[in-house]
Amino acid sequence: MKYEPKANAFRIPVRVYYEDTDAAGVVYYANYLKFFERCRTEWVRTLGYDQSELARDHAIVFVVGSVSLQYLKPARLDDLLSVGLEVEKLGRAQVVFRQHVRRGDEELATGTVQIVCVDPNKMKSTAIPDWLRQKLESLQ
Repeated sequence: MKYEPKANAFRIPVRVYYEDTDAAGVVYYANYLKFFERCRTEWVRTLGYDQSELARDHAIVFVVGSVSLQYLKPARLDDLLSVGLEVEKLGRAQVVFRQHVRRGDEELATGTVQIVCVDPNKMKSTAIPDWLRQKLESLQ
């Protein structure tokens, strides 16, 4: 069954450049993870924050705890992709995202990414602060 993102899913456009591809002009498999990361970073910006500000001013960073990714069809050089996410689950110190890469209506890759809120000074998980949790909950 084809997965349909929710209407409130966040999306960014990504153009496939030569540097993203292998010798056959197909996007190298690990670059889908870079596209996912870029999407999550831009999503945080829409919340009114950036990664360096969260680390510097609030002593929190988000690190990837786990990834599950399915490659369905190849993206190719010069394709214009849509990379999206939606919050699937919000825990005390983690967020699980459903993410996808599409070319038009065609789904190319889909997966889940679990990120964990970490105190960068101790490198241990910490609760997502209430002020940020409230913003995250409003998006579910």
